[in-house]
Amino acid sequence: MVADPKRPEGAGRMERPEQGLGEPDSHPRANGCSLTGCGALRNGYVRGLPETEIHHIAHNGGLYKRPFNEAFEETPMLVAVLTYVGYGVLTLFGYLRDFLRQWKIEKCNHASEREEQKDFVPLYQDFENFYTRNLYMRIRDSWNRPICSVPGAKVDMMERLSHDYNWTFTYTGRVIKDVINMGSYNYLGFAQNTGICKEAAAKVLTQYGAGVCSTRQEMGNLDKHEELEKLVARFLGVEAAMTYGMGFSTNSMNIPALVGKGCLILSDELNHASLVLGARLSGATIRIFKHNNMQSLEKLLRDAIVHGQPRTRRPWKKILILVEGIYSMEGSIVRLPEVIALKKKYKSYLYLDEAHSIGALGLTGRGVVEYFGLNPEDVDVMMGTFTKSFGAAGGYIGGKKELIDYLRTHSHSAVYATSLSPPVMEQILTSMKCIMGEDGTTFGKECVQQLAENTRYFRRRLKEMGFIIYGNEDSPVVPLMLYMPAKIGAFGREMLKRNIGVVVVGFPATPIIESRARFCVSAAHTKEILDIVLKELDEVADLLQLKYSRHRLVPLLDRPFDETTYEETED
Repeated sequence: MVADPKRPEGAGRMERPEQGLGEPDSHPRANGCSLTGCGALRNGYVRGLPETEIHHIAHNGGLYKRPFNEAFEETPMLVAVLTYVGYGVLTLFGYLRDFLRQWKIEKCNHASEREEQKDFVPLYQDFENFYTRNLYMRIRDSWNRPICSVPGAKVDMMERLSHDYNWTFTYTGRVIKDVINMGSYNYLGFAQNTGICKEAAAKVLTQYGAGVCSTRQEMGNLDKHEELEKLVARFLGVEAAMTYGMGFSTNSMNIPALVGKGCLILSDELNHASLVLGARLSGATIRIFKHNNMQSLEKLLRDAIVHGQPRTRRPWKKILILVEGIYSMEGSIVRLPEVIALKKKYKSYLYLDEAHSIGALGLTGRGVVEYFGLNPEDVDVMMGTFTKSFGAAGGYIGGKKELIDYLRTHSHSAVYATSLSPPVMEQILTSMKCIMGEDGTTFGKECVQQLAENTRYFRRRLKEMGFIIYGNEDSPVVPLMLYMPAKIGAFGREMLKRNIGVVVVGFPATPIIESRARFCVSAAHTKEILDIVLKELDEVADLLQLKYSRHRLVPLLDRPFDETTYEETED
C-alpha cells in the first residue's frame, strides 16, 4: 500500500543486477529486448537496418503475451533543418515586431505591466509570452473553436472571423453543420444525446437534480456514489475504488497524499501535466526517465537503491513510478510488463494513469492491464478518468482497500472538492454496465471491437499514404507529424474547409520542432467516415507536402480492412 509511511522490506538492499529482464544473452539490448542486429536505438526499435526499414522486437524475455508494435520514425534531416529555419525566421520577425510595439509604431495587444510597475520584475514577460504574441497568435484560430452539439462522430461548429490577426474573434451567427469530429476523446461513442445513457441520465436528473452542493465527507455522499465505486472496483478487478469530480485533480491532488519529503518519484518524461503537477506539489524528489525506456528506468531505480537520498544517504521512504497507459501526445502504450517486473525487482510502487487506455484497450475494454494479460493486483495505484471512453466527467483511483480508506481522509480532492453530479454518475454507470454486458446486450463489446478495427485500419492507411505517424498500432490516439510551424495553422484550416475538425498541437505541448496533428479514432466512426477523412487528408497532404515518410507500407493480401498484413518498401 502506497500510503504506508515505512519503506518496503528489501528496498535498501542492492541485488546483483541481471542483464535486462529476460534471459542473459550476448547481444545488446533495447529496453530489455534482445537484438540480433546493430544500430542506434530508440524506444525499442532497431536502427541501422537496410535503408530506412524499422523493425520492432515484439517479444521481450517472455514478458509479453502478444506482439508489441510501435513506430517512431526519425525526422528526415532536410525537414528538421527547414523546421529550425522556419522558427528562426518567425523569431526574427517577432523581435522586429516587439521593437515596433515598443516605439508605438505597431499597436500592442498583449498583456503588459502598467507604467507605475515599470521598475518591477516583469510579471508577464518571458519566452512563453514572446512565443504567444508572435507565433501562437498567427495560428490562434486553430484552437478553442466553439462547437454547439454533442461531440459525436460529427459536430456542429460556430463560425467565427478575426479582423485583427486573431487577437479577437467575431461570431457570424452561422453554424457549420456535420463537421467530421476527429479530435474528441469519445473513444467508444458514448458521448451522445440519444440512447440508454441519455435516458438514464435524464431520469436521474429529474430525481436528484444537477448538483450535490457539498463534499463527500459532509452532505454530498449519495447512494449513487457508493454504487459507482463498487462498480468501478468490480470493473477494474481491484478491492476498492474512489471517484472524483475532475480527472486532472485526481492526479494532481492524490499524488501529494501518497508521497512527500524523503520519497522519490520516477516519472516518464512524457507524462501528462496533471502527473507533473501532482509530483511537484508532493515535495518528493523527482527524477525523469526517458520515454518508455526500461534501461533508463532501471538505472534510476538501481542508483536510488545504492545511493539513497542526497547528502544524508538515507534510504528513500518510498519510491513511486509514474506512467500512463496511453500517452496522449505520442500514441504510445506503456511497456507495462517490463515496468511491473522492475517494480517487483526493486521493491518500489507503481502509479498507472489509464485516462486514455481505460475502455479503449483490452478485449473487454478494461485497459492496458487487460491488454497485456496482467494481474491488476500488480499495480499499486490504478488511476483513470471518465471523461473519454465513458463520455462523462471525473476520475477514479482503484487499488487495495487500505489505500482507498487512506485517500478518503487524506486526499484534497476527497476532502474539499464537491462530489460528482448525479446525472454524470448515471452516464458513467450506464456506459460501464454496457461495456461489461450487464445491460443484457452485446453493444458495449461491439463498441470496443469496432474501436480496435477502426484504429488499425486508420493507422495502416496513413502509413500506406506515406505519413510519419507515432505510436502503437493499437492506440486510438494517432499523431501525424507536421513539423514546420507554418503547416500547423494551414493544416487545421484546410481540413476545416473540407468539413473535418482536427486538433493540431505545437509548443509547449510538444517539443518545439515536433508539431503534429492528433487524430482520435472513435467506435462511432464508420468505415465510410474514415475513408472520407483519408481521401481529404491525402489531398491536403499533397497541397502542404506532408508525406515525409521514407518508406511506405504496401498491402500483401486483399483482406478485410481489419486483417490486412503488410510489408515495408522504399519509395
